[in-house]
Amino acid sequence: MTTTATVTSQGVNLQVYTFGDSSKVPVVLVHGYPDNHSIWQPVADRLAKKYFVISYDVRGAGASDAPRKRADYRMSLLSADLAAVVDATVPGRDFHLVGHDWGSIQSWESVTAEGPLKARIKSYTTISGPCLDHMGHWMRRRTLNLSPSAKTKVFKQVLSSWYIGFFHLPVLAPGAWQGGLDKLWPRYLKHRENVQEPEANPTQGKDGKHGVQLYRANFRNKLINPEARHAPCPVQLIVPTRDNYVGTQLLKTCTSGWTSCTAAISMPTTGYR
Repeated sequence: MTTTATVTSQGVNLQVYTFGDSSKVPVVLVHGYPDNHSIWQPVADRLAKKYFVISYDVRGAGASDAPRKRADYRMSLLSADLAAVVDATVPGRDFHLVGHDWGSIQSWESVTAEGPLKARIKSYTTISGPCLDHMGHWMRRRTLNLSPSAKTKVFKQVLSSWYIGFFHLPVLAPGAWQGGLDKLWPRYLKHRENVQEPEANPTQGKDGKHGVQLYRANFRNKLINPEARHAPCPVQLIVPTRDNYVGTQLLKTCTSGWTSCTAAISMPTTGYR
């Protein structure tokens, strides 16, 4: 059984989707950028045979509201959104959490920061989305390291992350999605990522335009002033080894003492970013 509901968090209406029997163990799926909940549909259909699956359009994407202010996309508010969703769908119950890309990046906040969800997350599976604080520590340590190897790794990651600087441009980034990038996006995915979308995303322009605020509201502060982050729950890393944007080295911070990582699984292809 599939249901749809609207959950309000901090004055923002979030569109929430559930799949399967609500009496089963809950699994929450958080999508990345520039996607919406529909990216999880094939996964949700399979998991719903065994779990109660919950997904939602994060603020700025899909059928959820899109706040205009940059500050409205801060990590603490994204974590509050997740709390509002699980409180409405599985109140008081523990759940498994899965994030991809920006869904993974923002979910680290709920997993590692002190808050109401920390004790309720049974496990966390992260796909191609490092914790920004871990990333900040990684960049700082290697920037200060004088060895050529460390400098090379930083340089390669900066080149791979060129789009982050582009997303910080005030007009060009959101304007690109309004100027036709939404129509070109399926073609880009096919030729660059070898991903064939089954059908066009009707909210692709909105998802891309407003989603750039995720980068603007969080990256600079997290990279300049990273905090120590530890995960009390089991953490599973799924690491695409051919990711064109997130290098595998950024996920190695999880296995070097900052979190309690239980497994690191490499995958040969990237799919979506």
